Amino acid sequence: MSQIWLKPYPVGLQTFEVIRKENYLYIDKTEYVYQMTHSASKYVFLGRPRRFGKSLLASTLRAYFEGKAELFKGLAMERLEKEWKEYPVLHLDMSSGKHRDSEGLNRYLHDIVRENEIRLGIAPQDQIIDANLRLKNLILAVFAKTGRPVVVLVDEYDSPLLDVVHEDENLPGLRNVMRNFYSPLKACEPCLRFVFLTGITKFSQMSIFSELNNMEDISMDKPYAAICGITEEEMRTQMKADIEDLSVQLQISVDETLQRLKDNYDGYHFAWPSPDIYNPYSLLNAFHKKCIAPYWFGTGTPTTLIEMMRKFHVLPQQIGRRMVGVTDFDTPTERIEDISALLYQSGYLTIKDYSPLTELYLLDIPNKEVRIGLYRNLLSNYVKQPAMARTLVAEMYEHIYFGRMDEALKLMQTVLSTIPYCDNTAYEGHYQQLPYLLFSLLGYYTDVEVRTPHGRVDVVMRTATALYVIEVKLDKSAEIAMDQINLKNYPERFALCNLPVVKVGINFDREKRTLSSWMIEKA
Repeated sequence: MSQIWLKPYPVGLQTFEVIRKENYLYIDKTEYVYQMTHSASKYVFLGRPRRFGKSLLASTLRAYFEGKAELFKGLAMERLEKEWKEYPVLHLDMSSGKHRDSEGLNRYLHDIVRENEIRLGIAPQDQIIDANLRLKNLILAVFAKTGRPVVVLVDEYDSPLLDVVHEDENLPGLRNVMRNFYSPLKACEPCLRFVFLTGITKFSQMSIFSELNNMEDISMDKPYAAICGITEEEMRTQMKADIEDLSVQLQISVDETLQRLKDNYDGYHFAWPSPDIYNPYSLLNAFHKKCIAPYWFGTGTPTTLIEMMRKFHVLPQQIGRRMVGVTDFDTPTERIEDISALLYQSGYLTIKDYSPLTELYLLDIPNKEVRIGLYRNLLSNYVKQPAMARTLVAEMYEHIYFGRMDEALKLMQTVLSTIPYCDNTAYEGHYQQLPYLLFSLLGYYTDVEVRTPHGRVDVVMRTATALYVIEVKLDKSAEIAMDQINLKNYPERFALCNLPVVKVGINFDREKRTLSSWMIEKA
């Protein structure tokens, strides 16, 4: 079999010009760039989770407005754009503005403006004390020098605030610095051609949202649903050879490769209806390293999420399957009344369905990578030795794989009784959540469908040989758990799965901190 020649993958690269000049793989998004720059407002905001291609999009916009038509050869833009015009571009990358106090943030803003002054041939205005005034003077000076309206691209505008978004002490000061810095974007409107901002969250009290009342938020607009990320159609057409090569490396069929990629990285929707969106960072890493692994989740620990779950008293099984109105999740971060907005904007939840009748969206965990990564991180909040618990999961899987559920539960019972628990275990439901998390982590090996606890089965787990319907009770009995499975006719709902259905009722003893009893029955 002849070797397949593939373009290199732009892992860690976010500069459009470098990707194009050095012939890296590029998934063509230039049709969206043309659409946005010709039909949207002069002021545009796009919100997407981290590592979803926002910086590459901003870089693509920069190359377009700088008139670098040669970079767009063979792309949709070459066909669409008939009159190339060059504009001066201010590119403000805020991604390194984290972990700073107000004084440090102000110095950082001055450095960013200074870089743009030098690049655009304007004498550095180091004598100006206020960063917002320096930004205003730069816009006016560039406009006067070139005679052309200025393009302003602000990448990761909210980065300096993300780590303190829920800190009442630090947030107001940093927010005031940012509000003042962005204020010239409205005052200089006659001198501007286009203003584009990317970020993860929304901040209602910052000038870009309170003063720029003509800003267009395209984050949930259907025409831009696939502006970031990679759709299945794009993958199947523009990455066909890459899929075939990965299947060879994994020693499985192309169809199996596609299914594994879909299970792990697909499932995002930022509007409804929307094509399925794959996480671009994880997908490209999987092709680059020839291995399917949790790449996106491994780049950041959701410490803020865990803190917010405590604040809003959210249990692990309450994370997914949330029916909410759009104002509950597409909302300014500092106004959130439950955790849905943070989960959605951060990429831990995504849109899975929508009811025109009730105008409610179904939010759920996007895919296996996010689900397993999330629960693995939450596990450290329940036990002092999460590595021991993860080993337990692997050993349980071996028993379950060979149909030995009773042995798996005996193992769980023994190990749970010896695991040192964390000190913070006072809140209601803590002990019930540990077996729930362990069953969820079996999804690393099997197909685990996690449901909300409101009248639905706790865990549905599918192996190659059986489908397990599992109900977990706290300080009750295995009989009560089994009665609920039978009362709700859970097995009947899975009759078409073409696998034997096994019912498992489990009771967890709060005092003993382990399983006290269980029942296993074939449906």
